[in-house]
Amino acid sequence: MRILSESYNNGYGSGNGGNGNGAPGSGNNSGNGNNGNGGNGNRPPRRPSILMMILSGLMTVIAILMLYNAFFGTGNGTEVSYTDFLKDLEADKVEAVEVNKESGVITVQLKKEAAATPAPDSYVTFYGITQKATQSKTVYYTMLMEDLDTLTGRLQEHGVTGTRISSNTSSFLMEILVTVVLPVVLIWVVAGFLFRKMGGSGGPMGVGKSNAKVYVQKETGVTFKDVAGEDEAKESLVEVVDFLHNPQKYSKIGAKLPKGALLVGPPGTGKTLLAKAVAGEANVPFFSMSGSSFVEMYVGVGASRVRDLFKQATQMAPCIIFIDEIDAIGRSRDSRHGGDSEREQTLNQLLAEMDGFDTSKGIVILAATNRPEVLDKALLRPGRFDRRVIVEKPDLKGRIDTLKVHSKNVKMDETVDLHELALATSGAVGADLANIINEGALAAVRDGRSLVSQQDLIGAVEVVFAGKEKKDRLLSKEEKQIVAYHEVGHALLAALQKHTEPIQRITIVPRTMGSLGYVWQVPEEEKYLESKKELEAELITLLGGRAAEELKFDSVTTGASNDIEKATKTARAMITMYGMSDKFGMVQLESIEGQYLDRNLALQCSDETATKIDKEIRDMLRDSYNKAKKLLSAHMAALDSIASFLIEHETITGKEFMSILAQVEPQR
Repeated sequence: MRILSESYNNGYGSGNGGNGNGAPGSGNNSGNGNNGNGGNGNRPPRRPSILMMILSGLMTVIAILMLYNAFFGTGNGTEVSYTDFLKDLEADKVEAVEVNKESGVITVQLKKEAAATPAPDSYVTFYGITQKATQSKTVYYTMLMEDLDTLTGRLQEHGVTGTRISSNTSSFLMEILVTVVLPVVLIWVVAGFLFRKMGGSGGPMGVGKSNAKVYVQKETGVTFKDVAGEDEAKESLVEVVDFLHNPQKYSKIGAKLPKGALLVGPPGTGKTLLAKAVAGEANVPFFSMSGSSFVEMYVGVGASRVRDLFKQATQMAPCIIFIDEIDAIGRSRDSRHGGDSEREQTLNQLLAEMDGFDTSKGIVILAATNRPEVLDKALLRPGRFDRRVIVEKPDLKGRIDTLKVHSKNVKMDETVDLHELALATSGAVGADLANIINEGALAAVRDGRSLVSQQDLIGAVEVVFAGKEKKDRLLSKEEKQIVAYHEVGHALLAALQKHTEPIQRITIVPRTMGSLGYVWQVPEEEKYLESKKELEAELITLLGGRAAEELKFDSVTTGASNDIEKATKTARAMITMYGMSDKFGMVQLESIEGQYLDRNLALQCSDETATKIDKEIRDMLRDSYNKAKKLLSAHMAALDSIASFLIEHETITGKEFMSILAQVEPQR
């Protein structure tokens, strides 16, 4: 399927259309290159929130202050000589006295009328209570210089009340409890809370504990019957399951169980589903963990979690360990780009554990990634991941099987043709097909019907790849006319040329993903190769919209931006990768980076050659554009008739399009 979508509401252009191999277009990217993180799965380490950091800092400050008060706190006022104390006692200035018989310290409180003016902001402690000194009260201390009984007699003679003779044992224990034990407990509680927030398990001592999810068969509920369209991948994993069931059959001949299998493929193809299916078929414990779950902000945590994971697996063997998005910890250890100590330590520990465990115990490691090119070579060598399982986009038969799996619980009427739907979804992955079935079912519910029809499913394809109809976006009469001629220009050139795909639908109804109209082409059969003639015809078809605008209105709009983007990519690929340029011949001038994600191209040539490549691309596109204008000029009557019909009806089918074309040009 190829969707040629156009946008007339801004200067950026929208939609990415097909990818050169008949894959569906989405019509949603506005050309600003801002497409997120590319789905690399590299989740940054979780950090504590600002509130948690403030709380931790506050508790730390309180603890420090309490400890400071314990060791360097204010004493009991000012120290005076014992003689001065006796003078105050003889002068009847003393109101109360506290004597510590173990330390020999006497704390003295003077009467109001005898109190001296204290220093500003001075604090005193009396009977274990710290208080601010005032003019009516002051406290000082001295050392006991005589027998305690003699002092008691002196105090009785002068009628001193509030006298107390105490031991400091209980107060000392209380002080230790309040100033030392309590802060430590508070810090422990806060630290445990923070570690749990940051991904630890149960407190500071459990930060390195693995948080892998353990599944058994009845909990996964997934078997190979639930995975369709990936027959080759399933065959590669059947041996693993059979080995876990019948290890003696393999050990007799000397065969060993593969230590690991790496599932590689684009997002949405079912890598995680395959891993769960293996666990369901094998009926063994299934440890599932994301690669990013190993990495935390503290160095050494990831390595500790790897050790704990393999320890648990050894105890529950035979079992399966599944690490999803392993590229989060398995990236190449390249010092040229700076190092990550935590990630590298985690990877080193994983390599050591994979070398260390015994395969005879029945431990199998499965990992999934859509970025195999960034993985460390030591991780990919035989003896660690012995088998690389490619999980590709399904072919026609695979899409039909996948649609059957996802539609087995959906009520459908007799009009549903899954083969036709599979043809219309060329390039779609399993997740896309599941979404299409679900959107079709939702459409039937919205219309109040109990069965899903083929029209619901075809509409769901448009919703998934082009977006929903925008009912609030009304085009002016002039804009509607421009869009109509633009789309008919695409369709007419596709019909007039050989080596093109037939037209399924033409519409000028705006969509939520940015397109104001599109032409939907569906191949008659599955194709895996494209010839030079087919690519040249594709270039002419892509530029047909702009050519129709110029011929009819003697002007051009921003609507062709997406067409130009796709045409430029196709022309560049023909020159730099496919060897279809007479000037450069069979020389690969670009290489693919990110095969299963964004497929970025990197030039492998000098700046001088790159300049020549740009000129060759311009020449190729200019020739294609001139051919498009020449071909449309010879069929202007058909262009006007079909465009007028499209303006009136807004959407026409491929059969209607071909019928009008046959009426206008019966001799064709």
